[in-house]
Amino acid sequence: MLEKARQIHDQLIEWRRAIHRQPELGFDVYRTAEMVAQTLSDLGVEVQTGVGKTGVVGYLGEGEGPVIAIRADMDALPIQEVSAVEYASQVPGVMHACGHDAHTAMLLGVAKLLSQEKLPGQVRLLFQPSEENFDAEGISGAPRMIADGALQGVQRVIALHVDGTLESGKVNAEDGPVGAAVDTFKAYIVGNGGHGASPHLAMDPIWLASHVLSALYAIPSRRVSPLESCVVTVGVIQGGSAENVIPDEVYLKGTLRSYSEEVREKLIQEVERALALSRNYGGDYRLHIERGYPVTSNDPQVAGWLRQVGSVLLGADNVGTQQKTMGAEDFSYMIEAAPGAMFRLGTKFPGGEARYLHTSNFDLDESALPIGCAIMAETAVRYLRGELQ
Repeated sequence: MLEKARQIHDQLIEWRRAIHRQPELGFDVYRTAEMVAQTLSDLGVEVQTGVGKTGVVGYLGEGEGPVIAIRADMDALPIQEVSAVEYASQVPGVMHACGHDAHTAMLLGVAKLLSQEKLPGQVRLLFQPSEENFDAEGISGAPRMIADGALQGVQRVIALHVDGTLESGKVNAEDGPVGAAVDTFKAYIVGNGGHGASPHLAMDPIWLASHVLSALYAIPSRRVSPLESCVVTVGVIQGGSAENVIPDEVYLKGTLRSYSEEVREKLIQEVERALALSRNYGGDYRLHIERGYPVTSNDPQVAGWLRQVGSVLLGADNVGTQQKTMGAEDFSYMIEAAPGAMFRLGTKFPGGEARYLHTSNFDLDESALPIGCAIMAETAVRYLRGELQ
């Protein structure tokens, strides 16, 4: 499969760059979904559109047999691209800063490779919208696709994610938890506004917030066991409109990351406790928690298959297990529905600096595209043939 994937390298690049030039957000991936559906149809793949609102599902193979699904996400991020490459985003304020353009191109490559194979079972290709965002009901693309039956009858599911800190030509697949659960907190610290010259006559919510912030940042180091991984980050602080006016309230918004349900609940409790400090000084608070993605936990058997196939294609020296991140992934919902795993594909430019996800200069070494494509295709074929142990 690796040799076959290298033969379509130019096509993989063409697909990836076409998607990169026209990025789309959330569930509004209409252009991308249309391109995917048309490409699959041209390859002779059975296509279903409108799955999970704007997702696309391709069906390869016939008759009875096992079913394995492969997922790629299609959406971009609200970031202004700063790179000067000729395929840079043509949409102001939107770019593929997380590599979903490459994910989609590689899965199209899998479709091209496997459309030429006789498959003793079914490979289901899941092109998912809105991994980075939610709809009005707070639901992202993966659970929407699952609700529409995308994983019905699927025994295993796999995916990949590009990694700009890992050398091109290398892959990592780890057993167990590899991505954090994520929750968002939104809070108002409430005081009583007044003139900046008379702070004693007001209840300054900015002053209250200083105590709350100290308590929030102490949660991982002082309220959770040092043997447990977790993150508390405040990303938004808003309050006040003039230098001589004490506002009535201050707004905080932040993210909570954890690797276990126990720690996840503990973080929420401790955020509430930290905000309650405002009441000790005569203020008050309002708190809203938005529950996000669960822990992404690779099935050990499936992760082992990915390492096995990677070793065959790339050599054992280029396959590792270091994969954990505090980033979150809604692929977690899919591997709750069917045993599965995600692997990391190295896309760091040879001799270059690391390119980090969700940054305005993110880019990737396109020589890695055939590798990701081949590992997914080879794993699917070997699984259907019963060749993986």
